[in-house]
Amino acid sequence: MKRLFRGLLLIALIVPLFACAAHLSFSGRGSVPDKPRDALRVATLNVHYIVLARAEGAWSVADWERRKGPMDSAVKVVGADVLALQEAESFGGGSMATQNLTLDYLLAQNPGYAPAAVGNPAAFPITQPILYRAERLMVEDQGWFFFSETPDVIYSRTFNGSWPAFATWARFQDRQTGERFRIVNVHFEYRSRSNRQLSAALVRDRIAPWIESGEEVFVVGDLNALRGSATHGSIEETGVRFAPVRGATYHFNRGLNLFGAIDHLGHTDGITLAGDPVVLRQRFDGEWPTDHYPVFGDFTLR
Repeated sequence: MKRLFRGLLLIALIVPLFACAAHLSFSGRGSVPDKPRDALRVATLNVHYIVLARAEGAWSVADWERRKGPMDSAVKVVGADVLALQEAESFGGGSMATQNLTLDYLLAQNPGYAPAAVGNPAAFPITQPILYRAERLMVEDQGWFFFSETPDVIYSRTFNGSWPAFATWARFQDRQTGERFRIVNVHFEYRSRSNRQLSAALVRDRIAPWIESGEEVFVVGDLNALRGSATHGSIEETGVRFAPVRGATYHFNRGLNLFGAIDHLGHTDGITLAGDPVVLRQRFDGEWPTDHYPVFGDFTLR
């Protein structure tokens, strides 16, 4: 990440940041629109992992203590019906995480939410959960697959042998309307374009049968790719469309908006976006809770 940061700063010195002002102003700092009646608010947030062995410094346990309150404030301000989290990992070494400080804290502070796409860490990774409002939704099924040549083998390394990365998913029924839909929560690798494209192709192949059978599907998360990229193109072959999220969604934990959105909200044709997607580019309680901004949209299902 440090190498990426240095590279982007160099680009920033060479290329005028003509879009930076637009990035800052889009969505109106702190403005959260009212949710339309019967709409479903779907959000994504990369919360950044916690290094359990690091007592102080960036992304340490002490750092988590500083930012956990602001993160809870961000979750409450967004007010999502479904919230897909990435990097909700309390990293203690190895591929399998058995602790999840972020998930435990957010559930304790928000009793209206329940977790989907989690389970026994030996059989179901717990670091990419999907929070949902239990009074509005109920879970019918859930699962995962890794971005790997062996996608159904838990904690498989990615196509080029780097650390494990994966998708989680959950199928819901809306208690209000009876409608059913599936949320697929993804986090693609930022360093390797080939890994991203192979991962997106795997997502395409996994969701295509669901869509062909008539299911409505959301594909959300940190794609580490700009809208219109080949990564998006693979998924769009299934009929999924990505909402027009404008401006930066990743800010280097400094409020630096140097490039366009990499966190996205995709959906099938039977799902309609009400209004524009929102990116909350602001501190919460005076702090950045993570290095990504919350992204959400209000949707209605056919």
